[in-house]
Amino acid sequence: MAPATGRPPHTTDRGGYFAVVDPSTGEAFDEAPDRRPEELDPVVDRARAAWPGWRADPAARRTALLAAADAVEAAATALAPLLTREQGKPLTESHAEVARTAARLRYFAELDIGAQPITDDRPVHSRLRWRSIGAVAAIVPWNFPLQLASAKFAPALAAGNTMVLKPSPSTPLATRMLGAVLAGSLPEGVLTVVTGREPLGARLASHPGIRHVTFTGSAATGRAVAAGAAASLARVTLELGGNDAAILLDDVDVEEIADRLFWAAFRNCGQVCMAVKRVYAPARLHDRVVEALAHRASTTVVGPGLDPASRIGPVSNAPQLAHVERRTARALADGGRAAAGGHRLDRPGYFFAPTILADVPAGSPVVTEEQFGPVLPVLPYDSLDEAVRAANDTGFGLGGSVWSTDLDRAAAVADRLECGTAWINHHAELSLAQPFAGAKDSGVGVAGGPWGLYGNLRPFVVHRPEEA
Repeated sequence: MAPATGRPPHTTDRGGYFAVVDPSTGEAFDEAPDRRPEELDPVVDRARAAWPGWRADPAARRTALLAAADAVEAAATALAPLLTREQGKPLTESHAEVARTAARLRYFAELDIGAQPITDDRPVHSRLRWRSIGAVAAIVPWNFPLQLASAKFAPALAAGNTMVLKPSPSTPLATRMLGAVLAGSLPEGVLTVVTGREPLGARLASHPGIRHVTFTGSAATGRAVAAGAAASLARVTLELGGNDAAILLDDVDVEEIADRLFWAAFRNCGQVCMAVKRVYAPARLHDRVVEALAHRASTTVVGPGLDPASRIGPVSNAPQLAHVERRTARALADGGRAAAGGHRLDRPGYFFAPTILADVPAGSPVVTEEQFGPVLPVLPYDSLDEAVRAANDTGFGLGGSVWSTDLDRAAAVADRLECGTAWINHHAELSLAQPFAGAKDSGVGVAGGPWGLYGNLRPFVVHRPEEA
């Protein structure tokens, strides 16, 4: 594959650029521009200058976004392999991510932003209208670079805002290519992709020309983003991860759900904010659940994402691999047992064996904190109340699920979960039309559906006296 920059790949950083590593080899294969914080000023100025024209014509916006969706689909054969090369996920998952990006553009392009009458007992006609905010900043992580970028720019642009988009330094290349693809359909300055290492993101979040900052990442960084945005009273939308629990009820058919439960935890090498990260099984079923999941973990093909045989790719970057290794080692030191995996694979790249842990103490960090990798603890419970308390005993509140043959009983348990989304007999599935938001430390604001669109707008009310 030719380098996305058009320059030969470098194994070390050089002035103005930083290296991009293929996680399946651990070696640099390309580079991306390392923008300095002071370079943001003209970029934000262009976004602000493009805003009046972009917000003025909703019909033209719709046409441009639909054309952009077509262009993304047409570029899939170039985008998907590059995404796999820098992120690590299997190529089929990268193609799905590109398709989701195009679908999200179409969805938000078709949403109507209409005026709404306000009915009250006063002798005036009041109408609520919605206005765009201005220049928006988006800071995107490395696990779903294109999909999470589109979750931010599609509603923002559909609402009439302009955007400056910063991808993770681990995965800048496919996002830069996506920006180039979208540039063929959008006016200049409407969407600009900037790449670089810190403090570029911090400067973008605190830039006085930015009116809304939308961020996906860790809770610690989210707090820093919010603090930076507060300097200019910019609005924030923060999606800050999760520690989702799956509760299996005592009537569950273990073999019937095992595949769905496994992939709810291990898709994208477990690097999904709303993945299953803890399983609570009735004590009498615990060993069967561990065995069923361990069998799948030990027989699933792990390899480079560009290999059609691979079902699970590498951990996406070296720091995250080190994090997964620390979490697993601590769990084993705490008395846990690896029913499958538990170690890094002896090969080049950032590969970690899919791991099922049993006998892990409830207070081990692999249970209480987000591991964000191919590691899943299974914990037994004696009473359902105990399981619900344990599921809710976390600082996060993104999602959760309940698994049972009795849907009504499962729904009653799901209602007790302290999270933004609860699934029954599946997990981590979202439609474009539904809201996605978390409780507690899982974030602020809403993405998805009309709620995601209106989060990029501000209300404007016009009062008009009744005719005499």
